[in-house]
Amino acid sequence: MTTTSAHRAPLALAGFAAAVAVVAMAGALASTNARGVYGSLNLPSWAPPPWLFGPVWTVLYGMIAVSGWLYWRAGGDRRGLTVYAAGLLLNLAWTPLFFAAGAYELALADIVLLDLAVVAAIVLFHRRSPVAAWLQVPYLLWILYASALTGAIVALN
Repeated sequence: MTTTSAHRAPLALAGFAAAVAVVAMAGALASTNARGVYGSLNLPSWAPPPWLFGPVWTVLYGMIAVSGWLYWRAGGDRRGLTVYAAGLLLNLAWTPLFFAAGAYELALADIVLLDLAVVAAIVLFHRRSPVAAWLQVPYLLWILYASALTGAIVALN
């Protein structure tokens, strides 16, 4: 890291945190009726309780922001940052599709694309910062679980 980028690092971390916070806040706004929607659906026996989503996403969003920042700080290229940004946009789209629009099939398509974007980010990030890549793994595991849950909801409702 150059001296110039070392001075910009805290500002860049704030930028990554802000981008992820926008996704989180938009998701929160789009899910104001989530408890009612989730409770009205036919769910598989392995569906998590509603209270679990908030704490899990809080931790994951922190890890996602730090991961992007570490990749950038390690000299990450535009391709990796573009995949990261595409993943954030796909993440942003899922909650309104599922909870606000009730478009469960579109939400399923969205989250499958998100799964692929996160896998691509892990591969690209690992080349520059293995730590940045590993910080994405819990996120991938959670969204794979969420993909299976979304698929089950599509099948059951």
